[in-house]
Amino acid sequence: MKKIFVLSAAVLAAVAMTSCGSSKESAYRKAYEKAKAQEQIVEQQPVQEVVQTPVVTPVQPVEEKVVDNYDNVSVRQESLSVVSGAGLKAYSVVVGSYSVKANAEGAQRTLNNAGYSAQIAYNKDRNMYRVVATTFDSKGDAVNSRNALRATYPDAWLLYNK
Repeated sequence: MKKIFVLSAAVLAAVAMTSCGSSKESAYRKAYEKAKAQEQIVEQQPVQEVVQTPVVTPVQPVEEKVVDNYDNVSVRQESLSVVSGAGLKAYSVVVGSYSVKANAEGAQRTLNNAGYSAQIAYNKDRNMYRVVATTFDSKGDAVNSRNALRATYPDAWLLYNK
């Protein structure tokens, strides 16, 4: 009798377990179908676009007198001493900065071979050798030279010698 009772309890437990799984599956299926139906409803509804009309305000003409475009170009100020070269003017175009003098001399040779009269200047405060490709009295000429040099030296920058 005990065997029959245990066997029937096991069968009932197995039936109960399998019936729970199918109810979970049907619950998931119902939730999926409901979500799909809502998605289709949203797709069928026309989308209303919000159109904002720009507000146009009249602008009074301003008379500007432009002397040059070089005022907004940034220039770094440093106190330098010339190590190799003819001497620096007020504005210079720097194409390289090196902590080792031999590296600066190599860059100077490359520039001299390209037709520039390159110079090496030393910044004692930063312990850096600056390789100067060109040097000018006016900022405008220095900016034009820097822009031309950026084709070969993209990191070229302007220096004002204190």
